[in-house]
Amino acid sequence: MEEKILLAHGSGGKLAHDLIVKNFVSALDNPLLAQMDDAAVFDVKHRLAFTTDSYVVNPIFFPGGNIGKLAVCGTVNDLSTSGAQPLYLSLALIIEEGLPLRDLKLVIASIKATADEAGVKIVTGDTKVVNRGSADKLFINTSGIGIIPEGVNISGSNAKPGDKVILSGSIGDHGIAVLSKREGLSFATSLESDCAPLAGMVADMLKAGRNIHSLRDPTRGGLATTLNELAEQSKVGIRIEETKIPVKDAVLGACEMLGFDPLYVANEGKMVAIVAKEDAGKILKAMRKHRYGKDAAIIGEVVAEHPGRVVMKTLLGSSRIVDMLVGDLLPRIC
Repeated sequence: MEEKILLAHGSGGKLAHDLIVKNFVSALDNPLLAQMDDAAVFDVKHRLAFTTDSYVVNPIFFPGGNIGKLAVCGTVNDLSTSGAQPLYLSLALIIEEGLPLRDLKLVIASIKATADEAGVKIVTGDTKVVNRGSADKLFINTSGIGIIPEGVNISGSNAKPGDKVILSGSIGDHGIAVLSKREGLSFATSLESDCAPLAGMVADMLKAGRNIHSLRDPTRGGLATTLNELAEQSKVGIRIEETKIPVKDAVLGACEMLGFDPLYVANEGKMVAIVAKEDAGKILKAMRKHRYGKDAAIIGEVVAEHPGRVVMKTLLGSSRIVDMLVGDLLPRIC
């Protein structure tokens, strides 16, 4: 008989203890986690970045990843937007009664593999089990801490007129991949989520040039919303060119069929960088050398005109105002 999560696994008793020790601690083993204390204790003598996020993606398994990989990537990437080197993550799971234990093990294995790739350790966590129907299989919360290198000052409020806008690769892959799995859609090509930890790429970018003013991962709301947030924070205008924005044919085709605009579709393995003009070439070259930035492109620039607004030069040569996403294009996407 297939093993499933029971309410008793969340009771705090022997079943809960065995679930944590046999499936979480053993899989995610490191010296800090192995202490099994209520708080991880470590020494840090640097400027820190701290972030937290929750993940409720539906379905929990999708082409190119699952909710566990997504949770680690999302938190690592949020730390990376400050230029931080991610160090430690917490992991809290809310599990619905009846979830197959094999599915939970697959998620934990993915968390371990992604954390190893990103160079982070899971050092503390929590597990709760709720009644069948009170959640949707599995929800995850992760928090992360990272060290910001000396001399690095990256913020959404630092963009300046003359800066170049660099995008690390094609947009819309994650949103369309998750939607295709959720709705049972099939496309001519096999499309996978771009879900990836970007800390290594950001470290390479900082080695190439320290004049990185702003970094942001364009997740929910897509590229359009992210650029609007940066323009608003820095009180500048942003001008982009449609022909320079990389989009896969499969994403374009799906968006045309579904009536979506790729600019608003979620990503989970892309980075928007606003960098000083004089360093743009070096930073772009460093991104293209990394496996997660090989399709990076300069897609526009920061301007003094129309502060707080994003304007795009279209394929036809006209100008279009690109607003933030209004409403919820794809719910439960991360």
